[in-house]
Amino acid sequence: MALLLTLAGSVGQLSALAAEPEPPSILLAERYRGEVDVGQYWVSEKLDGVRAVWDGRILRFRSGNPVPAPQWFLDPLPGQPLDGELWLGRSSFDRLSAIVRRQQPDDSEWRRVLYMIFELPEASGSFTDRVEKVRVLTAKANLPWLRAVPQFRLPDDAALRTKLDEVVRGGGEGLMLHRADAAYETGRSSALLKLTPWQDAEAVVVAHLPGKGKYAGMLGALRMEMGDGRRFALGSGLSDALRRNAPPPGTLVTYRYRELTPNGMPRFPRYLRVRDGL
Repeated sequence: MALLLTLAGSVGQLSALAAEPEPPSILLAERYRGEVDVGQYWVSEKLDGVRAVWDGRILRFRSGNPVPAPQWFLDPLPGQPLDGELWLGRSSFDRLSAIVRRQQPDDSEWRRVLYMIFELPEASGSFTDRVEKVRVLTAKANLPWLRAVPQFRLPDDAALRTKLDEVVRGGGEGLMLHRADAAYETGRSSALLKLTPWQDAEAVVVAHLPGKGKYAGMLGALRMEMGDGRRFALGSGLSDALRRNAPPPGTLVTYRYRELTPNGMPRFPRYLRVRDGL
């Protein structure tokens, strides 16, 4: 009986581990504040996609959960680990999210999805070296859906701001800067910087606030809680569909804001999306 209980306990632990995969270690960006020499960085467009890490066998979301992609999409990928974004194009995040979340993948929808590579996990050398390796690897693979994220150089902050304006006017999110001499690393690092015309952060939904007037009977706003326990209402940016089917309490949401008030609260917060950790 004791042996059976021990075996049962082991099976239960294995099931729990399987149910909660470990998130992959990835590099996360800090915010660009104009205090670096732009000429020492590679620059790329900040893609409005879903982060996906390929370990040579399994494609995973930031959460560690496997991406339910078709086998034809996965089987030809290189054996080398890759880090990038699943992407449909500018201003297409909601459609992309619906495609990649579906447990039974739709081939016709996945034919439109690109896997845009910007990093080679654990690869040696500087980022400049890895930029070239990504270009060579994706060209050699010759897969329509496997692409290298275009990387380019700019001389200074003025050129960077001009490029940012161009990208945002065209419907893009912003820019990423990766220090050219940086070795591969994971975690939050100043080797990778993001530049957008707004700031973004994450908070947890703790309650639904009822709507009034034209939103009577629907969601008026989400009551959000930041990491330090402070709360605020998030109503701007909510579509009618979202107001009828709001993210439940406990959902981690990404929102945008212009700046922080003197009390540290987001000014003009606007709903962006359920966080793309998937």
